[in-house]
Amino acid sequence: MRTRVALVALWLPLAATAEEPLSAIDWLGQAHPSSLPGPVLLEPPVAEHALGPEIEVSALEELAPPVGLVPPDITGLPVDLWRGSDARQLARLIKSAPVETSPAMQALFYTLLLAEKRPPPGASRQAAESLLLAQIDRLIDLGATDPALALTEIAGPPRSRALFRRWFDATLLVGQEDDSCAALEAQPHLAPDFAATIFCTLRAGDWQTAALTLETAHALELLPRAQLDLLDRFLSPEIFEGAPPLPAPDSPDPLTFRLFEAIGERMPSTRLPRAFANADLRDLAGWKAQIEAAERLTRIGALNPNKLLGLYTERAPAASGGVWDRVAAVQRFDTALNTGSAEAVTKTLPAVWKQVRAAGLEVPFANLFADRLAAYPLTGAVGALAWRVRLLSPGYETAARTPPDDGGDTVFLAKLAQGAPGDAVPPNDRAQAISEGFSGTAQPPQEVRTALDDGRLGEVILRGISLFDSGARGNPADLTAALATLRAIGLEDTARRGALQLMLIGRT
Repeated sequence: MRTRVALVALWLPLAATAEEPLSAIDWLGQAHPSSLPGPVLLEPPVAEHALGPEIEVSALEELAPPVGLVPPDITGLPVDLWRGSDARQLARLIKSAPVETSPAMQALFYTLLLAEKRPPPGASRQAAESLLLAQIDRLIDLGATDPALALTEIAGPPRSRALFRRWFDATLLVGQEDDSCAALEAQPHLAPDFAATIFCTLRAGDWQTAALTLETAHALELLPRAQLDLLDRFLSPEIFEGAPPLPAPDSPDPLTFRLFEAIGERMPSTRLPRAFANADLRDLAGWKAQIEAAERLTRIGALNPNKLLGLYTERAPAASGGVWDRVAAVQRFDTALNTGSAEAVTKTLPAVWKQVRAAGLEVPFANLFADRLAAYPLTGAVGALAWRVRLLSPGYETAARTPPDDGGDTVFLAKLAQGAPGDAVPPNDRAQAISEGFSGTAQPPQEVRTALDDGRLGEVILRGISLFDSGARGNPADLTAALATLRAIGLEDTARRGALQLMLIGRT
């Protein structure tokens, strides 16, 4: 477990955008800064006299240990960020948080889910576990299976069957089921169902016990007919040689997916929920399937873009059209950057940008290449494009100091990147809403202000994410309110990057 947590800790700094003062996490590849910003909530003022401070005392049993992958000194989030909120309401907000179309909101959401934190004080054990399960379920739903796996391990899979089930499913998706099967052998009562027991028993080499358990499941109809047929082929493949393939289920669980793989009838992950794409990252899948899975996960912020770049540049494209055109374009652009030739970069940038836009990968692309792109003195339309690519990267504020022209759109983007869009004329209604959000006079909605006054920081962040999505869908008042909310809690960087992404790429 320590190894996996350490790996996630290395991966997590690539997971969320650095904040001033919130976060030192960069989901998309920025190195851990040497000087970490302070926390979101302002620290208490320095003492004004020499008297001893008043001390609040809480019974130790009232404070549950914090659970998470990243400590407060990295995220800047306090361990009591759920304080004052209802655990079930938080679970509902986590389940519905709309982050699929905004990389900035994805980064913030991952930081929130993975931060070390306690359940709300006073929450029942059942409510606290429901909140933890909601976080694990949403990570899996987004395809961030490795962090979900690590978070479950820290929480302790044997604590409950519900936690164990999440752990078991996650290990199946990433190919580490030996760990969960070993735990199941030691504590059989944790088995999610008879299918899991049979699967793990056979993997342990005990064919006779697995067969006897399967016969019992047949006799007592303990499993659906389709699953029994699948397990029959898993245990006795020689009997079914030459038999027609089994019908593939529309909504397989991870165990069913792995069983189909084990009997040689592997299901493509493209039509399945996003979490199944992790299975295609393994060498068992072909190169094209690995690339498509990596693109799918990178798009939602669940995979380090460097993994995708490694797949893009692994070998020469096998064909043309579709994903192969994107592979070829990335390889040509990467080669051009390595040549040191501005002419080569000028020729290849528009083509690769067209390809990454078609795949919804603009922000990962910017995070991969913006720094190298900045070294080239590009001019004209390509120079303007390169500048906009840089605005989508963590170095957006540096890029804003050297705009390529003095056009209205360019001036507004430059001012926005510097946190002062009000100093420029907004070119459209969306820009106007963004400008008002940065005006300093805009206020969060009353409901959010009340939550903030009550110290419900985690809830405020979740509500801010929802407001941003509504604003991005065309509600300018919600966009202004979202930006005002983010800035009110110190998320200036998230507000700027979210607004820049909306202006530059819209909703992808």
